[in-house]
Amino acid sequence: MGLVILRIHFIRKTWMMDFSPHSINTLFQQLGLPASDSDVDSFFSRHKLDPGTRLVEADFWTEAQAAFLAEALEEDADWTEIVDQLDARLRH
Repeated sequence: MGLVILRIHFIRKTWMMDFSPHSINTLFQQLGLPASDSDVDSFFSRHKLDPGTRLVEADFWTEAQAAFLAEALEEDADWTEIVDQLDARLRH
């Protein structure tokens, strides 16, 4: 039975894989944030990270958003490069 459940999980995970190109806008969509260019620019004008604050510890993320960002960084996922760009933009 465990093997069947694992196989179903694998099939679901494969089926749900996202092969679209990632950008800062698609990352914002993934995080459930408004994602137009002006929305993204507005977000960066309102939010900054202090040098000693890790991206995932910022107080403006929800728990789910922070978990997604942490997973992207820890697993060196296909989102990692865009998450790194997010971090850099929040520090400038």
